[in-house]
Amino acid sequence: MEESNTENQFQIELNEDVAQGVYSNLTVITHSSSEVILDFVRVLPGIPKAEVKSRVILAPEHAKRLLLALQDNIRKYEAKFGTIQLFNESSLPTISTLKGEA
Repeated sequence: MEESNTENQFQIELNEDVAQGVYSNLTVITHSSSEVILDFVRVLPGIPKAEVKSRVILAPEHAKRLLLALQDNIRKYEAKFGTIQLFNESSLPTISTLKGEA
């Protein structure tokens, strides 16, 4: 007789508003000893002010799991669709040039 392990299963609900997603073309990452903060920002050409569209706060352990999951997914994506080309990163704003308000 096979024993089903339903104790560790749970359902994830995705409501319609969240399912629409939020576009971001810049992520600002900061951290303390107890958390990693990801601020997802939308920068528009010619507009000097950018708005944080979403903030995700993670425990360092979960941030590392996210890193590993992203690496795995990028590897699978590139195996299927080809290498992702990065443009000249020197044109990206550095953290010191970004000014934020809480």
